[in-house]
Amino acid sequence: MSKTPPPYVEGHDLLAGKNILVTAAAGAGIGFAAAKRCVEEGARVLISDLHERRLGEAAEALEKIGGTPVPFRLCNVTQEEEVRALVQAGIDELGHIDVLINNAGLGGTCDVVDMQDDEWSRVIDVTLNSTFRMTRAVLPHMIERGRGVIVNNASVLGWRAQKGQAHYAAAKAGVMALTRCSALEVAEHGVRINAVSPSFATHPFLEKTTPKEQLEALEAQEAYGRGAQPWEVANVMVFLASDYSSYMTGEVVAVSSQRA
Repeated sequence: MSKTPPPYVEGHDLLAGKNILVTAAAGAGIGFAAAKRCVEEGARVLISDLHERRLGEAAEALEKIGGTPVPFRLCNVTQEEEVRALVQAGIDELGHIDVLINNAGLGGTCDVVDMQDDEWSRVIDVTLNSTFRMTRAVLPHMIERGRGVIVNNASVLGWRAQKGQAHYAAAKAGVMALTRCSALEVAEHGVRINAVSPSFATHPFLEKTTPKEQLEALEAQEAYGRGAQPWEVANVMVFLASDYSSYMTGEVVAVSSQRA
C-alpha cells in the first residue's frame, strides 16, 4: 500500500463569483489550505488569524496564486467585538459574504483528572464558542440577503473517544450540535450550515509539536496508512461551500479513511 498522497486537484471554478471569509487561515494547516482552494476555485477571499506575520505571509501567497490582492484582518475569535469587526470588514472589503468557513480551533492533551479550569475553558472558547460567535455575527447579513453558506470544522473526536482529549472532543461535539441546530433555524432563509469532521491532517506544525511515535500510531489507524493532506480536507469544504451541495444542511461529513 502506497502512503504517497494523490496528485493535487486543480481548480474547476466551483466557487466562481463567491465571496468567502475564512478564520484561522494563516500557517500551514487546514485554514490556509481552505483559503487557497477557494482562491483556486475562483472565489474572492478575506482571511483572518491571530498571528500577524503569518497572516501577512498567507495573504501574499494567496495573491500570487489568484493574481489579485487578498484582504486580511487580525482577529481574536474569543473577543465578541473583534468577531463583529471581522464580519463587517468582510462585508466592506468584499461587498457581501457568501460563505463563512469557521476553522479556528485549539487542541491539547490532558487527562480530566489533571485538567485545570482554564485549560478546559480555553479550548472550549477558541474551538466551540468562536464558531458560535462567528455564526451569530454573520447570520443577520446572510438572512437579509436570503442566501449564504457556513462551513464549520469539527473532528471525528466529536464522535469518538480518545484519552487526553476530553476538552477538545467536547468542543468538537459541540460544533457538530451547533451545526445541526443552527442549520434548522435558518433553512427557511436560504442559509445552509454544514461541517467537515477530519480524523487528522498532517502538516509541518503538527510534525513539530507531536512526538513521532504518536503520529505513527495515528497514521497506523488510517486505511491509507497516512494522515490527510490539509488540501484533502479543504476539498470537502469547497464542496460544502459550493452550489453542488445545495440540498445539504445540518450535515457533518467525515473526512477520514477509517470508520468514524
